[in-house]
Amino acid sequence: MAIKITDECINCGACEPECPNNAIYEGAVDWKASDGTSLKGKVVMKSGLTVDADDPQEPVSDDVYFIVTDKCTECIGFHEEPQCAAVCPVDCCIPDDDHVESEESLLEKKAFLHGE
Repeated sequence: MAIKITDECINCGACEPECPNNAIYEGAVDWKASDGTSLKGKVVMKSGLTVDADDPQEPVSDDVYFIVTDKCTECIGFHEEPQCAAVCPVDCCIPDDDHVESEESLLEKKAFLHGE
């Protein structure tokens, strides 16, 4: 499953540089599918969202850091555990029960994001 950031987030930013998929953004900041990935042109994300990889997308949250579910692989294929959760000082990076995915699915998402 993807990871989400709860509203207990203190906006410290410790998680953002740790994400190998560039899936974490500061609140109110637009995100792009191409950030930290090899995605180019028109792409269909795992959720079915069709975007131009370089077009800015609306922020998921305006108040706290957020994780773009379509880019989160729980660090599968990169690290033993989600790095955002490992560095979060207030434990607000938690599994997102609304987006449960198997390890195989997360590895497929990693391959999609990074052109493997």
